[in-house]
Amino acid sequence: MEKMDAKSAKYMTEMILDNTIFPFVSINTTFSDKDLKFLVLDVCIDMPPRVVSDGIWANRDYGVMPMKTTLPLLELQILTIFAITQSFHLVLKRLGVPYFVSQIMAGLVLGPSLQISDSWNHFKNKLFPYGSEDVISVISIIGYGLFLFLNGVKMDFSMIMRTGRKAWTIAFCSIGIPMLLGLGMTYMFLADWQNYLGEYESKNLPVIVIGHSGCYFAVISSLLSDLDILNSELGRLALSTAMVMDAFNSVVQGIGTAFISSIKTDSHDVDNRKGLGKALLTVLYYFCFLGVTPLLLRPVMRWFVRNTPEGRPMKKSYTYIVFIMALAVGMWGTISNQSVLAGFLILGLIVPDGPPLGTEMIKQLELFSIWFLCPVFVTSCAMKVDIGVDVDSKLILVLAGIIVLIHLFKMLMTIGICWYCNMPKTDGLCLALMLSCKGVVDFCTNVFLHDAMLMSNEALSVMTIGVLVLGTSARIGVKFLYDPSRKYAGYQKRNILKLKPNSELRIVSCIHKPSHITPIKNILEICCPTTSNPLVVHVLHLMELVGRSSPVFISHRLQEQVGSGHHTFSEDVIVTFDLFEHDNAGTVSASTYTAISPSHLMHDDICYLALDKLASIILLPFHLKWAEDGSVESADENVRSLNIKVLERAPCSVAILVNRGYASSISLNDNTKEIALIFLGGPDDREALCLAKRAIKGKNAFHLVVYHLVSTSKNDEFSNWDVMLDDEILKDVKGIYGSVDNVIYDRVNVENTSDTTAFISDIANQYDFIIVGRRNKIKSPQTAGLEDWTEYPELGAIGDLLASADTNTKASILVVQQQVMIKSG
Repeated sequence: MEKMDAKSAKYMTEMILDNTIFPFVSINTTFSDKDLKFLVLDVCIDMPPRVVSDGIWANRDYGVMPMKTTLPLLELQILTIFAITQSFHLVLKRLGVPYFVSQIMAGLVLGPSLQISDSWNHFKNKLFPYGSEDVISVISIIGYGLFLFLNGVKMDFSMIMRTGRKAWTIAFCSIGIPMLLGLGMTYMFLADWQNYLGEYESKNLPVIVIGHSGCYFAVISSLLSDLDILNSELGRLALSTAMVMDAFNSVVQGIGTAFISSIKTDSHDVDNRKGLGKALLTVLYYFCFLGVTPLLLRPVMRWFVRNTPEGRPMKKSYTYIVFIMALAVGMWGTISNQSVLAGFLILGLIVPDGPPLGTEMIKQLELFSIWFLCPVFVTSCAMKVDIGVDVDSKLILVLAGIIVLIHLFKMLMTIGICWYCNMPKTDGLCLALMLSCKGVVDFCTNVFLHDAMLMSNEALSVMTIGVLVLGTSARIGVKFLYDPSRKYAGYQKRNILKLKPNSELRIVSCIHKPSHITPIKNILEICCPTTSNPLVVHVLHLMELVGRSSPVFISHRLQEQVGSGHHTFSEDVIVTFDLFEHDNAGTVSASTYTAISPSHLMHDDICYLALDKLASIILLPFHLKWAEDGSVESADENVRSLNIKVLERAPCSVAILVNRGYASSISLNDNTKEIALIFLGGPDDREALCLAKRAIKGKNAFHLVVYHLVSTSKNDEFSNWDVMLDDEILKDVKGIYGSVDNVIYDRVNVENTSDTTAFISDIANQYDFIIVGRRNKIKSPQTAGLEDWTEYPELGAIGDLLASADTNTKASILVVQQQVMIKSG
């Protein structure tokens, strides 16, 4: 059964006369509804249908032509949809327009909205003959159902219980107040709306009010992911708020669907009490559906997780069972008059997020459902929209006014609460734009309402334009207004050089893999914590976000009190640094954290933690791992990209640890460890020397040699002020204030690059640790030739030479960059 407006009905009646566009159907038209809003068509299709063609060379009388068979026609339709969609996206993505807009635009081009010429209309009728829409819709709606299922898998529903009061307040005020005001205006002036718009349009105004009052988690998550602010402070708040709003909105819509559909079903009954009783019973079924489904199926999925060894992929049979469960829960939801798609979403929320089950489900289904079938479904839905239909100006004015007022109230409430919470005005405006964003789920919901005769074709056209405008403006507005890196700008000096004497040193240490734990611990030992110079370490274990939409940041000190879910993270890291704190009781405070976020956004977690904990330096592992024979065992370009981003945006100094030695732990009872510092001058070298001086405090543990490389030629890059600062910081190690037993100062004349290379090669294998400055953007005669051959610019010329495979060394190399300050004006 197909429904359409009066204009489309007239157009369809004319098309019936052309038997070429209906090659295998017969149609009986009957008008229904007093307002002639819809035309009901009884369609008879020849069975069995022709699926496979005999080819273009087949006999026209006996063979089956390609355009009159299901499979070749479906392939050509999908090919055309993707070609038009990608053509739009190729242009629109440069303007900051989201991808779903291109999908809708392709549907508008292929649908009745675009009437260019008779030849174009004839081509569309050939490509999409009457009856073929059902085939492509049924196939692609499976992709949309899996899209909802996977979004449910990515959602950490337990985050609702951990969401702060700010997110709860914003969520309920942003959805509740606009909804109550909109519904109040709708029902208070219902008689006036009926006289102004007609009974049908006025009766469905509450549906539009409810639809625009809420927002969907999948839409907000996609927006934040596209803008690369998923794990920013504002992005986390938006995700928490959207999850609360989505959960509340979904429950309200589910109750409304169960109640209203039951009332409509029994509208022919004389006894209204009987119809009301059945409606309440259906609502009770809905609550049982929400409560019983997790109780029955969640233990089964946890059993799948427990029976999967750690680090091993999930069995295929388990994923098949979960997929069958999704289909079964979808059918079960129809008992309470819910859509099959609601069952997909409910089961997705039940699946444990992250590895192994959630990750495996996403790995198996994401490409086929989200990137293939779902775009086809969105385009096929857009083909039902006719934005060229004659819409009453009164209806346009009312619907546009409702949409503007609801979103205006929502934005004012959000901005007001953010202002009350002392958030910047720009951040409040950006959050309001995020919560007003519309996307794929909103558009498809409007189409479903149209199919259920709860929205006319004219209203659907206005709502579609509203989705396009709100989705595009929110993305462009947030991208223009919000820069998450601006909070890291270095206006306040946070480096080791500026630390007061006998003050604590705050370090943020990052770990990606188990092989990073011992080298990081060894470097912390060099800092020689004492009671007069304590060490505060914040160890951040970085994990890639897989199988979920919401980034996770866990403080393991707080986790024992609050309990952040059923997962256990970073056990080796926690144990190692708890022991490190215990072994240095009274001098070291070690806190461990776990950050789970996309690899290209991890720098935000690092910089935010360093900013929040007032750290003086960030310690990063290098992206290469060496084998015992000196060869490169593995390389991780994601880690390298992360290190470069942190160097550019860090709110404090940064050090990169290149571990070329054996990962053996340092003990103060072992033999004295030899440390070398290569000093050429400049802020990075001064910062490196300040860090090396911390090792002097452990007189029996470390022996420091400072090599001061000087040249007789003039260095234009150094000002007199830089030379004075270098001399001042070198006074301690030169022995001007008295000799220090475990420190040696060695002045070395180095005139050119060859001398530097020879000197580095001589001392490279004599020390356990070598500390150098990155000397970013500083040129000198000693390193002029090395800069042209630098393979890893993030290490600087000297650090790159020490990390080169041509240099024979087992030393751990620490490359230090002093905090990059923002110059005023």
